[in-house]
Amino acid sequence: MARGPRERLPGGEWRPVSTVAAPVRHLELAGITGWLTTTDHKRIGLLYITSAFAFFLVGGLLAEAMRVELVAPGLQFVGEQGFDQLFTMHGTIMLLLFGTPMAIGLANYVVPLQIGTDDMSFPRLNALTFWMFLVGSLIVLSSFLVQGGPAAIGWTGYTPLSDVTYEPAVGVDLWIVGLILTGLSAVLGAVNFVATIYGRRAPGMTLFRMPIFTWNILVTGLLILFAFPPLTAALAMLFIDRHLGGTFFLPALGGSAVLWQHIFWFFGHPEVYILILPFFGVITEIVSVFSRKPIFGYAAFVLATIAIASLSMSVWAHHMFTTGVVSNPFFSIASFAIAVPTGIKFFNWIATMWRGHLTFEAPMLWAIGFLYLFLLGGITGIIVASPPLDYHVQDTYFVVAHFHNTLIGGSVFAIFAGLYYWFPKMTGRRLSERLGRIHFALWVLGFTLTFLPQYELGLLGMPRRIADYGAATGWRDLNALSTVGAAVLGLGVLPFLVAVAAALRRPPDQGPDPWGGATLEWWTDSPPPPGNFRDLPPIRSVRPVFDARLDAGGEAPS
Repeated sequence: MARGPRERLPGGEWRPVSTVAAPVRHLELAGITGWLTTTDHKRIGLLYITSAFAFFLVGGLLAEAMRVELVAPGLQFVGEQGFDQLFTMHGTIMLLLFGTPMAIGLANYVVPLQIGTDDMSFPRLNALTFWMFLVGSLIVLSSFLVQGGPAAIGWTGYTPLSDVTYEPAVGVDLWIVGLILTGLSAVLGAVNFVATIYGRRAPGMTLFRMPIFTWNILVTGLLILFAFPPLTAALAMLFIDRHLGGTFFLPALGGSAVLWQHIFWFFGHPEVYILILPFFGVITEIVSVFSRKPIFGYAAFVLATIAIASLSMSVWAHHMFTTGVVSNPFFSIASFAIAVPTGIKFFNWIATMWRGHLTFEAPMLWAIGFLYLFLLGGITGIIVASPPLDYHVQDTYFVVAHFHNTLIGGSVFAIFAGLYYWFPKMTGRRLSERLGRIHFALWVLGFTLTFLPQYELGLLGMPRRIADYGAATGWRDLNALSTVGAAVLGLGVLPFLVAVAAALRRPPDQGPDPWGGATLEWWTDSPPPPGNFRDLPPIRSVRPVFDARLDAGGEAPS
């Protein structure tokens, strides 16, 4: 094989370089002014990640409060209205102020590095999307400060409960306006990601040489463009109904309350995949690196991602089986069909690990935890996709447990995997392996204690969204166990926070490639300099850094 131009490294080794160097953008301002005015994708990514994690902590505290309320029969410290506000804001924060923005934050930092470019296509638009997200999120949270408190309508905002007749408080209006802003931010960000991935890839990086994480962000961006505008429209219609004399959702005046469910879930079910597809990409990157093997079935991964996104647009009404106004057989079959491309991904993850040289650093531990817990969530998803079974468990704690099995066991475990994996690239420092293992063990234990009892509670008939239950129901012990598990989850976050604080107190000591990675983010310094790259290796496959190590005569995993 012909060798291209090479440069000599300080240690005496040689590495190949491309003849095309990435352009270097202007330097950022120093201090807080630099962070407030930045257009650099790395800083914007860190702003997203930090803000989203702060909202995660707030949402987690609300969850802890709900579990304390349910630890025993009787009202403990909040009334029914207060409990409604807790679960409304918890769901809104975790799904729309944490999960999606965290995916956008990781993508902001990593995607330009993985495709070998210096920044996003529209840097100023990128900055605008973050500030729109932050302002919208703070508007939602500001409802805690107004008379009447935050919205108490559920994170789904079902009408007529969200109509001004039943919920006149201004907290609902702040919820609507804040989510409109965050939704517009997501749409503008999706345009930027799609344009960047299509238009700014390095020479030699064809679509089918892109890392799987970048592929998943591309598909997620397209999914956002289809899913978020209906939500924005529904929120605007609800605001018009509440204050401008509209009748979109008022049956007595010719509207339809079920119309809200159709529009919301046309957004809501794709949103579930917007919350998981980026993290499928994170897990794929980690499994390959720590198995010391290329991804098994690269093309199958890509096609499965596209299939999941496509099918997700056709299953929204499986949330509406009990309404009696949708075709249950069609939406049930469509829901079952999504299991096929998801199963392909699981097969390929296992095949990638098969006979690999596995090591179990913290990122890989979290990836293994993801595989176990998300699989259980997927299996219970098949249960609720069957109308006869769904009729039995609809609006019970079985659905709560299933939902958290996919979005905590799936998205949140993958988020922690990604943070442990890319933290050395972002900061030049590794997080403590010891604290990472403690963090992981506490979360596996806490998650199991929290949500396994909730499946049983659902089968026993405990409805979700209730602040109290009778002593004669027999639900006390299972609720107490679930509350203990939630406490373990809360305590389990502390080792991660300590690990981050301890790492940031140390000077940077990590090289470009601490894990032995194969994609382009591991070619540049840790953290990357302005402009990201001084040079780029030849890109002849999906693993250019691996190829460059071989060309330079260095050792590389098989």
